[in-house]
Amino acid sequence: MSVFVIADPHLSFGTEKPMDIFRGWQDHTDRLKASWESIVSPGDTVVIPGDISWGMTPEEAREDLRFLDSLPGRKIIGKGNHDYWWGTMKKLREFTEENGFTTLDFLFNNAYRADDIAVCGTRGWFFDDKAQNAEKVIKREAGRLSLSIEEALKLGGEPVAFLHYPVVYEAGVCEELLEVLKKYGIRRCYFGHIHGDKSGKYAKYTFDGITFSLISADFLAFCPKKIIL
Repeated sequence: MSVFVIADPHLSFGTEKPMDIFRGWQDHTDRLKASWESIVSPGDTVVIPGDISWGMTPEEAREDLRFLDSLPGRKIIGKGNHDYWWGTMKKLREFTEENGFTTLDFLFNNAYRADDIAVCGTRGWFFDDKAQNAEKVIKREAGRLSLSIEEALKLGGEPVAFLHYPVVYEAGVCEELLEVLKKYGIRRCYFGHIHGDKSGKYAKYTFDGITFSLISADFLAFCPKKIIL
């Protein structure tokens, strides 16, 4: 069994949000499906850390989740900044059961074992957000990351963190999230959110002993990246 990762599929089967207006995103769902089916087997796991669907509600996201469910492998889905359809874990699980989705799991204050990896993580946030409630959001995300890593440590294997937002960015560092990663000895962290011309700068780098890797769908040419153990 192998573990793959890819973030930001930005699916819109149930909404009018064409992605081909952006450079490099032409026919991206067809390309994603073709590359996914060529390398992912039914016994594999694919982690998708956020920006899954442009749907504003579970109903609008239904066909996007159906698309992912139809692809080979188990999918562990995290929340991104555009995933407004996201709900409580209870509601997410009820929705998948009602629609017969059998290969989808949700990363939300929890963790999953996949091969020799303990999958953990959270959405994250930008450290320099000046909004009134930004500090509260960052502290909440740091708490969720701690909970997830603690659950991962119970599962055995290497705890690997998957976030939507980068922890280290061009303008600085989200210290609250970085301190959590360091506290638990996380060595690898994968993130999405970054697109376009800035992508190459964040392909892979090490900061405070942690290796960070960008896995946005367009950066990966819409092909899931295999995590080498």
